[in-house]
Amino acid sequence: MSENITDADMAAAMAMMGGVELPAAVLAPVAAAETRNDVNIDVILDVPVTLSLEVGRTRLPIRSLLQLNQGSVVELERAAGEPLDVYVNGTLVAHGEVVVVNEKFGIRLIDVISPAERIRKLK
Repeated sequence: MSENITDADMAAAMAMMGGVELPAAVLAPVAAAETRNDVNIDVILDVPVTLSLEVGRTRLPIRSLLQLNQGSVVELERAAGEPLDVYVNGTLVAHGEVVVVNEKFGIRLIDVISPAERIRKLK
């Protein structure tokens, strides 16, 4: 199955892969297709990426970090009930909420950031 995508979509996909180094066998067809303005996305569909979720974050001095032990509570900068951030290779791609699927945690995406917006944030 071949799909035409825009240069912005391809740039966003490549940016999401972050530090992933693609083999020359993958890059050559992509580069050749770009010169024809007909990009075949099939060449990158099997490249693994890391998807991670961020509940929240905080800053604390090393002194406080070293005092943490079992049962310690760390207050995060995010309010309860706010959507989680969804990252692919360190790039924010969506927001979502936690769900339970077959007794495992999952995430329901409630807002997906457009490829154009992701590229804009990279600059």
